[in-house]
Amino acid sequence: FIGRSNVGKSSLINMLMARNKLAKVSGKPGKTQLINHFTVNDGAWYLVDLPGYGYAKVSKSQRKEFQGIITDYISKRKNLVNLFVLVDARHEPQKIDLAFMEWLGESEIPFSIVFTKIDKLSSNQLQKSLARYRKIMLLEWEEMPPTFRSSATSSIGREEILGYIESLNEQMEGYFTDQSAPNA
Repeated sequence: FIGRSNVGKSSLINMLMARNKLAKVSGKPGKTQLINHFTVNDGAWYLVDLPGYGYAKVSKSQRKEFQGIITDYISKRKNLVNLFVLVDARHEPQKIDLAFMEWLGESEIPFSIVFTKIDKLSSNQLQKSLARYRKIMLLEWEEMPPTFRSSATSSIGREEILGYIESLNEQMEGYFTDQSAPNA
């Protein structure tokens, strides 16, 4: 799981895992400064919380270090099945999000988009926001990646996201065990 600082990654992780304090939640951008691995279903799969990209109350050198850590992790992780890119549904499409997703596409890294904080928008506002993203992305993309809507406070999207993860895990069953051991 990745997204701009303060997009709601920790809140989403807590909601998905039905544990309020699994991932540390903070109103201060840049709280996640490590790659946090969470073992799910007795090691059947891992949920990984990556540091946010973009604005954070850290120095430029720390931001650059985070960027290097994120880039290395994503590009060198042989057993990465899907990257969930979190986007705050309340905001206009951000250049940094679009550029990051473009890099993922160019790097052939599978990803999905999770629109967060949808409970803070009316149905009409949400539809307009999703339409804006779709319009802008389809200028460069042939089709949209899988997308999900979520609210950490009302658990909207929980079943859909977990169902998608389960389907990906079923598709990949045996793939990594049949290969030589992937790098961690």
